Amino acid sequence: MQVTWKLPGGEAVTETVDYGQSLMEAALAHDVSGVVGECGGCLACATCHVYVDPEWAAKCGTAGGFEDAMLDLAEVRRETSRLSCQIEAHPDLDGLVLEVPEA
Repeated sequence: MQVTWKLPGGEAVTETVDYGQSLMEAALAHDVSGVVGECGGCLACATCHVYVDPEWAAKCGTAGGFEDAMLDLAEVRRETSRLSCQIEAHPDLDGLVLEVPEA
């Protein structure tokens, strides 16, 4: 499946992502600037914070309670903010667009 990360400077990175892989893992594997994933996907930081394109928000689901609390650590939180470690690639997300926040 394809995922596009829009970077703060206007660039975009589009890469193939394996089903079952978290979008944080995919971003790290493809050197997407701005996605750090310090905790390795353990919900202990917010360094994989992304904004889900509003058209894709329903398909990505909503943040669970602990993820929601961790998103409070994000510098600028939006309605479509998610931790990319909590979004798993699946066929319904083919073509997904994520925006990487400014650092």
